[in-house]
Formats: sequence, structure tokens, C-alpha cells
Amino acid sequence: MGIPETVNRPKRMRCVGQTSAIPTTPHFFTFVFMTKNLHIEHPEDSILTGDLSVLDAFLLPLILSLKIDGAPSIVWGRNPASGLQFVGTKSVFNKKKIIICETPSDIEKHYAHKPALCQILMACMAYLPITKNIYQGDFIGFGGSKNYRPNTLTYSFPEVVKSKIIIAPHTKYYAAEDLRDAIAMPLTENLQSGEHVKYVQPYAFISDGANAFHELADLIEYAKNCATCVDFVDEKTAKKIKINLNYLIREGLEVNPADFDDDGNYGNSNLIELWKVVNEIKLKALDLCEDDADFETRVNYTERTKGEGYVMITRFGYFKLVDRREFSYNNFTNSNRRFATA
Repeated sequence: MGIPETVNRPKRMRCVGQTSAIPTTPHFFTFVFMTKNLHIEHPEDSILTGDLSVLDAFLLPLILSLKIDGAPSIVWGRNPASGLQFVGTKSVFNKKKIIICETPSDIEKHYAHKPALCQILMACMAYLPITKNIYQGDFIGFGGSKNYRPNTLTYSFPEVVKSKIIIAPHTKYYAAEDLRDAIAMPLTENLQSGEHVKYVQPYAFISDGANAFHELADLIEYAKNCATCVDFVDEKTAKKIKINLNYLIREGLEVNPADFDDDGNYGNSNLIELWKVVNEIKLKALDLCEDDADFETRVNYTERTKGEGYVMITRFGYFKLVDRREFSYNNFTNSNRRFATA
């Protein structure tokens, strides 16, 4: 199955004075829900079991968010169960061994064996302002420098950051009584930076000012037609296929659909052909994304790059728009990943 040429793309432009590509009506947000922001799927991986909703998601009103490569992921705010302020990692959402830190002694109790993480959580507890809400964001670093490499990418700010800590917030949660029942929503408010905390919240948008990727309609229709010839797989098999695909990406090897007709690789060639078409849709969508970030992004401190990518927030869920050949390869082979499982 070859990939057709898409329609001519309008000239890329910055939408001067554009306030938002974000649909803010309550009707839209009734569809934008998650349980916890624990894992976001690649569009091409999401179709392996036959769920093609991401194809419609590209064409419906959506929210774009710049994906910041920070670590660890920090959750903070008011614990609905106790009414006290807390900090933690994604472990605050654990179903069984929930780990919520409301005091410095809680941090020492749970994370003394991870001194770097312990130091970060202590700083977050000391400097994040008291709030009645619950937020999640990626930790970028401590103030006092212009360059930060929390994970794979290096972020270079125009001036030395004077705030004590730097965080890239991205999600707001609603929980009536228990964090384990929290509902995630995209963060659309701007948190106020100050002496203690610098919040990194670049505005992301589609370059033609639209609120969806309308110019990809022809390629998306082609993908839907391709899907009629595909034998989809169950979740267990899809997981094995993803392992194989990640191996190929990690090793910098070509994804050859014919290789997946072999029982040892699972799946089938038509399924992987469709995977490649959806991947192409994602890359074209990624090329249409822009942002107003005031920092530069580099790989290995020197090579300029566009960044990790973007998160597409839709009524069907969250999807990450990432060039896996560039960022995911660097991420897989990065020895700087200290908090990958935090």
C-alpha cells in the first residue's frame, strides 16, 4: 500500500494575535477526560487492536500542548482525603501502595533510598505554593543556570533562571475524596511564575490557525480505506508488536511490513502497512505544530532540535506526536534517564 501525496500545504505562518486554538466550551471538555495521566499512546500504536478513533481525532477540535522532556513527573496540591498539601510522583495514583508525601518526614520515609528524587521532592514541598487544586508537571531543574538537561533533551533559557525550581505543568486533576479516583483534564490556565517557581508553559498551536488537522483529511481517508483490509490483533499481541517496533526504532532499523508476516514477529504485513500510514499522518501533523517557547532545545547539549514533540488532547483521549526516529531513538539510548520509573 503506497502513501498518496497530500494536498498542497498552505504556507506556514504565525497567527499574530491568536489567543487560542483551544476549544474552551464545556461541551468539548466533557469529552476530554482521563483517569490518570500515566501513559500517552503514539497514534500509530493505538490502531493495532482496531481502535481507529485517533483518525477521527486528527480532524475534530483538539488541544495542543508542547511535550516537555522533564523528569521526574511531579504531582502536587491538596489531598482531598486529608485536606493537606502534598507532593509526590505518579505513585500518588497507585491503586494499592499509594505514596503521598504531606510532610518532609514522609519524603524521607519513602524516598531516602533515592537521594536525588528525595532532594527534588523536598524542594517542591518547600517552594510550590499552597493551592486547593491538584496539578501534574515535569521537573526541569533547580534555578541558577541557563541550561538544563533533566532527561534526554537540553533546554537553554535566554537568561539565568533565578527561581528556586523549574516545573513544566501540563495537567489538572479533579478528585472529590480520593486521589485514586482523580480525573485528569488538560491544564488551560497559566500558573504564575515567581521568586520560588518558574513555570514553563509554552503555547502550542497549528500553524494555519485551525483547531484541527483538516489538511490531512485525504490521507486519513486513505488510512481508513486501508483498514478494511487489515486483520487487527488483541491487546496481548499488540504489546508484543510494540516491543518489536521499539526494538527496530532503538536500533535505527527500517520497519519492514513483510517481516511481520513471520509468526515470530506477530501481527501481519497489512497491519504494519497501516501502522506506517498512521505514522506518516502523525509526522505530517507534527510538521504543522508550532509553539512560542522562549528556550532552545538540543540533543547532547549541541545538536539543535525542534523538541520532544506535542501532545494532542482530543475527545478520544491523549496522543503524543513524536518523531520516534529522532526523539525516541535518543530517549531509548539515553544514559541520563534517572527517573524513568519514578
